[in-house]
Amino acid sequence: MDKWKRMGDELYQLQEKHLYRRIKVIESAQSAHVRYQGRDMLMLASNSYLDFCDEERIKEYAAKALMEYGTGSGGSRLTTGTTVLHTRLEEALARFKGREAALVFNTGFAANSGVIPALCGEGEIIYSDAKNHASIIDGCRQSKAETVIYRHNDMADLEKKILERPGKSGLIVSDGVFSMDGDIVDLPGLVKLADTYGLLSMIDEAHATGVIGATGRGCEEYYHMEGRTDILMGTLSKAIGGEGGYVCGPCILTEYLKNKARSYIFSTSLSPVAMAAAARALELIESEPWRVHRLQENIKWFCHKLQELGLNVRSETAIVPILIGEEEKAERISDELMERGFFIPAIRYPTVGKGEAMLRAALMATHTKEELAEAAGAIAEVICHCG
Repeated sequence: MDKWKRMGDELYQLQEKHLYRRIKVIESAQSAHVRYQGRDMLMLASNSYLDFCDEERIKEYAAKALMEYGTGSGGSRLTTGTTVLHTRLEEALARFKGREAALVFNTGFAANSGVIPALCGEGEIIYSDAKNHASIIDGCRQSKAETVIYRHNDMADLEKKILERPGKSGLIVSDGVFSMDGDIVDLPGLVKLADTYGLLSMIDEAHATGVIGATGRGCEEYYHMEGRTDILMGTLSKAIGGEGGYVCGPCILTEYLKNKARSYIFSTSLSPVAMAAAARALELIESEPWRVHRLQENIKWFCHKLQELGLNVRSETAIVPILIGEEEKAERISDELMERGFFIPAIRYPTVGKGEAMLRAALMATHTKEELAEAAGAIAEVICHCG
């Protein structure tokens, strides 16, 4: 018996359906321009929205931390893995988000998959948006609570489902900015329902922090609802340009998670270098608000250029989805744009629904208007050419 036959058959089927995933190896620092297969490419796929991965002052600060604190943490957060740099970053995150406390996890995925099961158990209910990120979905699956999926950003459907389960405690959890469509949670409606029915509210701000709101503080600032959400979760790997995830809230929340969240308790801590880089990036977001403003201007400009060329594209966030439909067609369009020097991926099932393949453009504050106009023209031309 061939032990690997089933895997080989499944991989062949993925190739036939144009769903096979291949890794693209980048040969330079992550920035607005990258080197790929020896060529300069305009990066239109990175989550480093403020272009902090290659920012000189952040690298210099991280280099100093490397020389002083070394390459690794040596253990979990509860043994040897917490340095003064970890606690300083948590204090800075709490201030930035207007909360009493923050807790850093190894990744955003680890934060969601650890926090949600810690907060909700047997006999409770989690209400989860239909388009939530995979980390939220996995967190719900790992919990012993009942998970109820409500229609995407549909507060009427959410309330209907809450009323069908009267008197149950639990959690409403949603992406703040949805990672594929780039739309924004109806935070006023969600928080109102949570408060009305005695449920915790939790928002994943991975793609909101550094992107929306007047100073990049995310969904609450965008809606002028500072302090209204019970739990704010986020990541250090998007606009902040580093590594890790975090949760912000009252001190009782973070103390509870230190004792209950398995992905926190049983993981070796992130290195002090990663903590230093994230802390310096947060300082730059606060001291140089022009970066957030430039990103927001680029979003409007890029969408406007695509609309001028006949594409029905809208976004208020750095994620600009361009719907294609067929998986094979999306793959061909992406490949052609790569040939022309534009690094923009085709997003296909199971990341999005079958037949809902798209190009997912991700913008940076450092993209120039000329670059974005050229990219928009190429996208429209290739889509038209590929029929």
